[in-house]
Amino acid sequence: MEETTIKDLIAFRKELHTYPEVSQKESETQRRIIEFLASKGVEGKKIGGTGVFVVFDSGNEGKTIMLRSDHDALAIQEINDFDYKSRNEGVSHKCGHDGHTAIMCGVAQYFQKNPLAKGKVILVFQPAEENGEGAKAILADGQFNYEPDLVYALHNLPGYPLHQIVIKEGNFTAAAKSIIIKLDGKTSHAAEPESGLNPALAISELIQMFKDVSQPDFNRDDFALITPIYIHMGELSYGVSAGHGEVHYTLRTWNRETMNPLTETVLKRVDEILVKHDLKSEISWTEEFASNRNDPKAVQLIDKVIEELGFSKEERERPFKWGEDFGLFTQKFPGAMFGIGSGEDCPALHNPDYDFPDEITVTGIKMFTHIVEKAIND
Repeated sequence: MEETTIKDLIAFRKELHTYPEVSQKESETQRRIIEFLASKGVEGKKIGGTGVFVVFDSGNEGKTIMLRSDHDALAIQEINDFDYKSRNEGVSHKCGHDGHTAIMCGVAQYFQKNPLAKGKVILVFQPAEENGEGAKAILADGQFNYEPDLVYALHNLPGYPLHQIVIKEGNFTAAAKSIIIKLDGKTSHAAEPESGLNPALAISELIQMFKDVSQPDFNRDDFALITPIYIHMGELSYGVSAGHGEVHYTLRTWNRETMNPLTETVLKRVDEILVKHDLKSEISWTEEFASNRNDPKAVQLIDKVIEELGFSKEERERPFKWGEDFGLFTQKFPGAMFGIGSGEDCPALHNPDYDFPDEITVTGIKMFTHIVEKAIND
């Protein structure tokens, strides 16, 4: 790509970094993406609330390939001091979604200048990846009336050498979901706890139960990491025996085949504990992420592109433990997610000093555009 194009993309990436927005609040980000694309002669349309999509249709019969990027930020205070640091207090791009968006804008410019001979490509700029609501919103939008033959996404990966492509057949990222258990007993005087229903013992049993059903060894196929997130009980009033409590945990497994029975076990055990202590409850789930299932043929195509472009490659033995909202697409359509190394010394994702390395912007564009052309022409 031309040097001026890359400079424009990097400048746009830094603009997004300066004005980050959290999941489902990305209205200004959406506007900036549409305006940037329009300045390059590309029409971007709103979809899925705060998302954007672009369609390049050759008008000729052929495969439909979908590419996805994401553009939401995180509720993390940035500690970097460069001139494009976040101006939105307590919000920053600490997962590189600003860079992913710049890559997709570069892909849009490429296909604007190099029209497809057949088939079509759909570019999805997805919102709300971090809370697991974005893919759901895109798929529920009536404008997404497509059945892609293949779907692809990428993610930058700190800890891997710059430009190295990371692939894996099967599950690429974990399934994850969070449970919220609200316990409702009865408040009483601290001198007469027998007159109330204090949830403390139930909470202690819940903590032990989650530990018992967890299988944190990531070398096992039945890996099930259960992490305590938030626990609250009562108030800072020493004359009062608490009558209410709340427990939040996150469950992670390699796949839904493990997640589904784990969920059933957890709910059964929770119910037993609550009945034992005569407590009422309200149980809900939040931030659910389906595991990314990388289709073998989709990965083989990535592998061929890596070889053609001359990038180094790393094949993972196990999935990544984090959840990724693209999993909802790979559960519905054949496709794959791959990683691009962000540098071995790059701060980790979700760290307050992280910043997307602009050096890999061209790497992402080349991977995406070559994947599309190879998929359609083969």
